[in-house]
Amino acid sequence: MTPLPVRHEVPYFAQWESPELVSDIVTGRLDAADDPRWRASGADSPEEYAFWSWRVCGMACLRMALAHWGLEAPPSVALGKEYLEAGAYVPREGGLHGLIYEPFARHTRDRFGLHAESRPELPPEEVARQLHAGRLVMLSVHPGVRSGDTEPPHRGGHLVLAVGAGRDTVTIHNPSGWHGTSQEFVEVPWPVLRRYYAGRGVLLGSPPD
Repeated sequence: MTPLPVRHEVPYFAQWESPELVSDIVTGRLDAADDPRWRASGADSPEEYAFWSWRVCGMACLRMALAHWGLEAPPSVALGKEYLEAGAYVPREGGLHGLIYEPFARHTRDRFGLHAESRPELPPEEVARQLHAGRLVMLSVHPGVRSGDTEPPHRGGHLVLAVGAGRDTVTIHNPSGWHGTSQEFVEVPWPVLRRYYAGRGVLLGSPPD
């Protein structure tokens, strides 16, 4: 028997502080440093915000999960710097390597008490099972999943949060989706997801009672 569709009512956070400006920032019409809400990120300057905002899709997913389970969700850049100290990001010239799943999962367990499990192999069928079991799933996808109509040059590179599943679709919150069309509760057909999905991610579950 096919399980009934499930959708967890998870709050949404973009990786930029102004969700309505994401398309302008991603397409280069607006510098991220000019986001008028940059201070809410915990950054010390617009420049620091601009650096981190392109790299905190994973922190946005974590913030959504924390809010879903009634925990405080720290600001995105403050979280990013904390996870940098925890080894989930690794500095490189001009940027960062990351998010690195195992140290991310370990610090999430230690810091917030969530169930957090790095899954280097995570087939779509398992994603659906985990969602039906009450967990949320961070998925590594190509950012082109926001439109779903492209042939990506590779899979992965961006993190979205799976919040629901049915027979035909997976429901995602996309931290870099377009406002009003591809940010919250976006129904992505499973075949479309497979085109962008790298087959890995992180399972997130509620804290133990």
